[in-house]
Amino acid sequence: MTAFFIGDVAIDEYYTADRWPGRADKGRVTELPAEIGGSIANAAVVHARLGGETQFISLLNSSPLSQRLIADLRENRVRVDHMLTDPAIPESRNLIFLVDGEHIVLTVEMGEQPMWLTSESLKALRRPGFLYTTLYRVRRLHARTEDGVLKQAALLADLRQHERRSIFDLDVGGCAPEDMPYLTGAAVVIFNQVGFRAAFGHDDITRIGPWTRDYQIGWVVRTLAANGAEACNGDTVLRTAGFPVDVIDVTGAGDTFGGSLTWCLSQGQNFNEALDFSVAAASRSVTIHGPRGGKASADEIRRWREKGHQ
Repeated sequence: MTAFFIGDVAIDEYYTADRWPGRADKGRVTELPAEIGGSIANAAVVHARLGGETQFISLLNSSPLSQRLIADLRENRVRVDHMLTDPAIPESRNLIFLVDGEHIVLTVEMGEQPMWLTSESLKALRRPGFLYTTLYRVRRLHARTEDGVLKQAALLADLRQHERRSIFDLDVGGCAPEDMPYLTGAAVVIFNQVGFRAAFGHDDITRIGPWTRDYQIGWVVRTLAANGAEACNGDTVLRTAGFPVDVIDVTGAGDTFGGSLTWCLSQGQNFNEALDFSVAAASRSVTIHGPRGGKASADEIRRWREKGHQ
């Protein structure tokens, strides 16, 4: 069963600073080596390293950098059979500033051009499996069929009918009422603490049962950084504690969580087991520098968890 990841892949340019400057302020930064990242690509690489069959789709230009990004995905066992190209769009880059144990990410705007899936891509997506993506990307998806054009929420509904189950990474952005046609029927919706508060106006996951049921969402997950994660399916709330670790770099921790969760669910694990494993994978990832510090085999993560990180 192949999982599709539709989203960003980018070169991550790293800098460190003693503090984040305020308005009309100045500051100095130290440049670190750039690394290949991109949130959804990071999750795809984690999924592939765990042994999952992985396809990645993005829209890139045709520059040498884009070719480098695609080659790196292939080297990480991520297939790119359905990649899309538009020579007119900018280079895919993120500027990441590491300040006081946290990270600030600035993403170069690449526009909102439609992403036209080929007939071969649509055929592949119309098979059972998971689709891991973001609202920013699904708002742009289009596909031509014999009956006309499928796009955006209607395209997602078509994929659901073909048992393609969506996992949304909403991160810090949360969601608004106009996003619900996309999220309705999703298998999993993942927020971090900032995104959850933006979506619901509070921090209490026990209060979202009606919302979850109304929109037929399988599970809502709120990641809690060092404190682990919690999940609600409308009736049951699950909680998994975090791990005491020395934090090196939190970049990619949420991506590691999402890629690991997708792999666990693809393996048929129950949600409680999947949540526990994904928290361990994300906790391990912050002890390693780089956006793909979470890349590891399942045995490596289990050994790390059993070694006393409990």
